[in-house]
Amino acid sequence: MSYVPHTDDDRRAMLAAIGVSTLEDLFRDLPEELRFPTLDLPEPVSELEIERELAELADRNSHAARRPCFLGAGSYRHYIPATVDAVLGRSEFYTSYTPYQPELSQGMLQATFEYQSMICALTGMDVSTASHYDGATALAEAVLLALAVGGDDRRTVIAPATVHPQYRQVLRTYLQGTDASLVGDHELSVDHDHLEMMLGDDVAACIIQSPDFFGRFEPVAELARRVHDAGAMLIVIADPIALGLFRSPGEDGADVVVAEGQPLGIPLSFGGPHLGILATRQRFVRQTAGRLVGETVDSHGEPGYVLTLSTREQHIRRERATSNICTNAALMALAAAVYLATVGRSGIERIAELCYHKSHYAAAEIAKLPGVGVNPDCPDQPFFKEFVARLPIPVAEVNRRLRADFDIIGGYDLGRDYAGLDHDMLIAVTEMNSRDDIDRLVTGLGTVAEVSTAEGRP
Repeated sequence: MSYVPHTDDDRRAMLAAIGVSTLEDLFRDLPEELRFPTLDLPEPVSELEIERELAELADRNSHAARRPCFLGAGSYRHYIPATVDAVLGRSEFYTSYTPYQPELSQGMLQATFEYQSMICALTGMDVSTASHYDGATALAEAVLLALAVGGDDRRTVIAPATVHPQYRQVLRTYLQGTDASLVGDHELSVDHDHLEMMLGDDVAACIIQSPDFFGRFEPVAELARRVHDAGAMLIVIADPIALGLFRSPGEDGADVVVAEGQPLGIPLSFGGPHLGILATRQRFVRQTAGRLVGETVDSHGEPGYVLTLSTREQHIRRERATSNICTNAALMALAAAVYLATVGRSGIERIAELCYHKSHYAAAEIAKLPGVGVNPDCPDQPFFKEFVARLPIPVAEVNRRLRADFDIIGGYDLGRDYAGLDHDMLIAVTEMNSRDDIDRLVTGLGTVAEVSTAEGRP
């Protein structure tokens, strides 16, 4: 975005419009001794010098674009086509916010409509909202939808430990102060028979993540049958890239599908902004939160786009509102729409294939290392893009050595969220990791394992 400074004439016009003569007059209500304090700042420098200093500070970060990165756990480095930034950089899009005046917002509304259409095609669902802050808040909104459908008799939600731990934290926050309860066991794999036993008459929804937090697929169709037999709703957390290659949750019987849309053309950006995807069946559309764009025709018979089924008043009616969500991630939804339109059906299938095969190559090579195990809890369960490597020393120390000795950003330390897993690393492999990158990681892990053995460590 270009920086356009105010001219002296601009300043004078603005000051005259609000009835003051100088900038200092704007601060007259502050105590005089606090208005312009003396600041202990370094001497001013030129633009060239400050750019050099900022670049040196930025280089202290482990930039994922400059070294192999195997860190995932919900945020991933995928290729972003140049078309995404080209469209997002247009002023009519990056200044768009709330399109409540459709006659002035046709471009943004049409883009949002296209986003919804492509999300429905990916997930196999009937309707998609546009949109939520991130995958965690999309899940929370899906649970609120299920509780509304379940009514007063169904106030329990099942969330196994295989669901992203930060998603479960956000969900607990949403449900605090309500009469709904969140339950789930601590097992690191879903026991289907035990899950069926938990499906009592008070259960509104069961949440299944597939691929789960550890990258493993769940038999969604079988779980959907068990959940529906108990009269509950099935909420599936999906990976949008995986949906380009594997069956959609909608085909397998999911009632609501949520996902983190960050892989769809959105950079890592220190953890945000992200994109919350939520899609559901037509019969639940009145219970959805957020915006829904519909296509119509104007008085001349020309196509037009409007917000539909969900009015602004719905969002400001406090306790009677579907949700208290106050805004959305419109620009991120636009990024996802441009990404999906650019790569197309065959492109996202190819990206998913690369993620699948590269991650399996990495897992096979790492499994050959002495003292290292791959997916030790469920070695035969199929996985996508992510897998667990059990290491001979704590992950925190392994990552430190990988960074210092091999210039690699290692995987996620599962001990941060799961007791007793401080030796388990969640490794993510995407299309951005070359074979050389993977071989370098294998060499690094092998070297660390050898050093730990030489040091006499278990």
